[in-house]
Amino acid sequence: MRFSAASAFVLASLALAGCTSSSGLGGLMEQASPSQETTSSVIRPSADIAPVVAQAPMPQPVMAAPTEVTTMTAPPVQVAMAMPTPMPQTPMEPAIELEDMPTPDAKPIALIAPSRPMKATPFAPGQIYGRRFRDAKPINFGKAASPKNFAVHGVDVSRWQGEIDWPKLRTQGANFAYIKATDGGDHLDPMFRKNWREAEAAGLKRGAYHFFYWCRTAGEQADWFIRNVPKVAGALPPVIDVEYNGESSCKRRHGREKIVEKMQVFMDKLERHYGQRPIIYTAPDFYRDNLRGEFQDYPFWLRAVAEPPSKVYPGRKWVFWQYSGSGLSHGVDGKIDLNVFRGSASDWHRWVANSAG
Repeated sequence: MRFSAASAFVLASLALAGCTSSSGLGGLMEQASPSQETTSSVIRPSADIAPVVAQAPMPQPVMAAPTEVTTMTAPPVQVAMAMPTPMPQTPMEPAIELEDMPTPDAKPIALIAPSRPMKATPFAPGQIYGRRFRDAKPINFGKAASPKNFAVHGVDVSRWQGEIDWPKLRTQGANFAYIKATDGGDHLDPMFRKNWREAEAAGLKRGAYHFFYWCRTAGEQADWFIRNVPKVAGALPPVIDVEYNGESSCKRRHGREKIVEKMQVFMDKLERHYGQRPIIYTAPDFYRDNLRGEFQDYPFWLRAVAEPPSKVYPGRKWVFWQYSGSGLSHGVDGKIDLNVFRGSASDWHRWVANSAG
């Protein structure tokens, strides 16, 4: 069959267009197509795809856009060909709604409930709540010396109390809490930060204490405490816990003079940092051997679980009395230490105003 010159020209043009489409546009689409590994991801496409779409040459009308591609996997150029009017999208916006994309492994944070959610505090900050604790080993201190005579009760806690329901503990009469923070020069109680936050959220007055380790320098221990206990407004004065500990790896027993010296170094450093005079917590045997008559201008927190402080620490003034190590309370699993503040409710408010950070 013979062809006219016009027919030959048309056929040649079609062949050239087909060649250009298969080599040029196909290569461009191959480069612009997103990775198949991200089709189920909710992450927005990277910005380097957008310039390819914007610069892609428009295909000739004779080239029909593929029709059997999904929106999920369609190359950007093909989508542009199917749209008569460009979509008003910024280069970073995906071509589909993120809500429509499958997310089999994603869990909305709002649907993941905490194991023990915090409850709202049922009373105003600063309100004194009456004692409702029980005691696994109750002691009769006598009518005149009974802890029940004191208006303001509180607790001290550490990791051994586990998860604490702080709002519920406060309704039981815990108006303040001393929280174990550090031990020696390198140990942080693993529950300190959680207890510190949640006690404050429940409206308790809170303070932190340090268990002194006699095989480490006082300066190192002070630095470690300062590093881990924030300086915040309203916090109770820091506490140094000095006592004998038969379970400690440190078996060193310093003389009285050395003990007083180390304590002074530690307390001076804390007072300079926090602007509060530290409180000394101690037990009967340690006090008898090392602290009787010492630190007359420091506040004391005394442990006395068999007799009142007046008999165990004659002549010693105190601010807090730990009267039980076997307390029982809603909000805590197991036993908890119970304490009182020496004074009335109005005394408490004045002391907090003068002593808290």
